[in-house]
Amino acid sequence: MEWRDEGVLLAVRPHGEHAAIIEVFTAAQGRHAGVVRGGASRKMTPVLQPGAQLDVTWRARLQDHLGAFTVEPLRGRAAGALSDRLALAGLASICALLSFTLPEREPHPALYARSVALLDGLGAENWARAYLDWELGLLEEMGFALDLRSCAVTGSYEDLAYVSPRTGRAVSRGAAGEWADRLLPLPICLLGQGPAEPGDIADGLNLSGYFLAHHLALSLGEKPLPAARQRLIDLIARQSAG
Repeated sequence: MEWRDEGVLLAVRPHGEHAAIIEVFTAAQGRHAGVVRGGASRKMTPVLQPGAQLDVTWRARLQDHLGAFTVEPLRGRAAGALSDRLALAGLASICALLSFTLPEREPHPALYARSVALLDGLGAENWARAYLDWELGLLEEMGFALDLRSCAVTGSYEDLAYVSPRTGRAVSRGAAGEWADRLLPLPICLLGQGPAEPGDIADGLNLSGYFLAHHLALSLGEKPLPAARQRLIDLIARQSAG
């Protein structure tokens, strides 16, 4: 069994004394693991950094075997993000969430393209907003899309202010009534109304984070979200407070 593709390196862990097991996300193969012989060597360690774009060839005797990768670097991303704390934290969060959520060997070409574009834009202006949209897209890809188009109670498109934590549907201010304190705030930037200020981004990430933790993670066996995401959220919150 053999295939070749280009992909993003999501995770690396030691395997024996000299090898490493890596997870790669490609458009055609999805999240796929395999052994890199010599992956723990001085030569390969700088190459095998999460976020790196790699040309990979996977081989195994049988399809369901772990198999082995040979890799060629195309471009790294971690080194370029070292001078930007937000970019580095974002890279770590993207890779950790993809490793956490993606079913093994299930193709998600649209999410792959969106993830590569986000990684290639690390540190760009409005990157935090693009990251928020990416998290919402990840929820949608995994079957937990939010519906922010109209009020779940009245069908109105006006004065949407909340999101139901149970259904992920928007609720208008008037329809919320005495239930408002049980609903999640809906930042206006997600409705296309006004610029996305740092505080709006933080509120949006609290919203997406609720559904990542209480819906998506629960469907995966009640595992906690990766710590890398929380580190990014904390950094964005500190920047918005400043």
